[in-house]
Amino acid sequence: MTSTHGTRRLHLATALDRRPVYDADAFVAAARLAERGSLDFVTLGDSLARPGPDALSVLSRVAPATRRVGLVPTVTTTHTEPFHVQAAVATLDWVSRGRAGWRIEVSTTEGEARLFGRRHAAPVDALWQEAGEVADVAARLWDSWEDDAEIRDVATGRFVDRDKLHHVDFTGSAFSVKGPSIVPRPPQGHPVRVVDATERAARAVAARYADVALVRTALPARAAAARAELRASAAAHGRDPDDLRVLAALDVDLGDGEYAAVPGHGGGGPRTTPRGPQYRGGPVDLAELIASWHRDGTVDGFHLTPVEPLRDLERLVNGTVSLLQHRGLFRTFYPGSTLRDHLGLARPANQYAVAQGAS
Repeated sequence: MTSTHGTRRLHLATALDRRPVYDADAFVAAARLAERGSLDFVTLGDSLARPGPDALSVLSRVAPATRRVGLVPTVTTTHTEPFHVQAAVATLDWVSRGRAGWRIEVSTTEGEARLFGRRHAAPVDALWQEAGEVADVAARLWDSWEDDAEIRDVATGRFVDRDKLHHVDFTGSAFSVKGPSIVPRPPQGHPVRVVDATERAARAVAARYADVALVRTALPARAAAARAELRASAAAHGRDPDDLRVLAALDVDLGDGEYAAVPGHGGGGPRTTPRGPQYRGGPVDLAELIASWHRDGTVDGFHLTPVEPLRDLERLVNGTVSLLQHRGLFRTFYPGSTLRDHLGLARPANQYAVAQGAS
């Protein structure tokens, strides 16, 4: 994947959040609409701080009702068991045939800590250090089964080649995991990891472990600076910075109201609001905003959260995305079947198999 504008893909994703909705049909319909627009992935938020359906379970229901769109639930790394989290995400990758992601989040409040009763709330920096360790051990556990570990030999009664299962023997600051996983290596090798890197505390985790980093800002200069910083930090960790996608995260209100134009961004350019950066305007101007930020190399794409879920997602897909497709700026079909395919990311090599091959 080169970084020149002529070959650099535009990536688009949307949030399905519709609180407080418990009917799975609403999520299925929204995901299918996003898929009709060939969006890379959909996200579904979750938090221990508020009531609502479990995001990972909801997207497991959406998986068999869709065929191509990526499915990225929020799963906290605080108070949860890393072994269970990675197994659940791996399972979503299996049931979706390689379309799973995981939006890594932390739980910061004392109220959330009291739900579990095992420890008090910790400082945010410590929580993100723990989140990085969970992201690390998850990748090790996903690799703890080599791709051909399953034998399924009825004649001998052998299901798995034990020489191709690996103990991870990981010790972190707050937990230890021996492994191996109980779930075979996921179809993508590693499901896609997504981190909101807007806050400073999350930046190191995003640079080291994320495949997709989200940055919430209404200012293109700040988005560009965050992208440059994340790519430089990824390189410092020994990663290829071209393996990290940085998306601007905006709330979008595609109703009839229009704010005054921001020079260079068309009518209804993004504004900073108490809830975060928000675009309010028409689908055509949003297409121009997306095209200009991507053309300038500000970001690799956008993660858009509809203010009015049904109305704004319909206008996003039928208006903004259709216009971008008509202009040749966004794909009209999925060239591959996995979320990694959509993002232009290679399937990671199994770290244990590589180590054995080198020995």
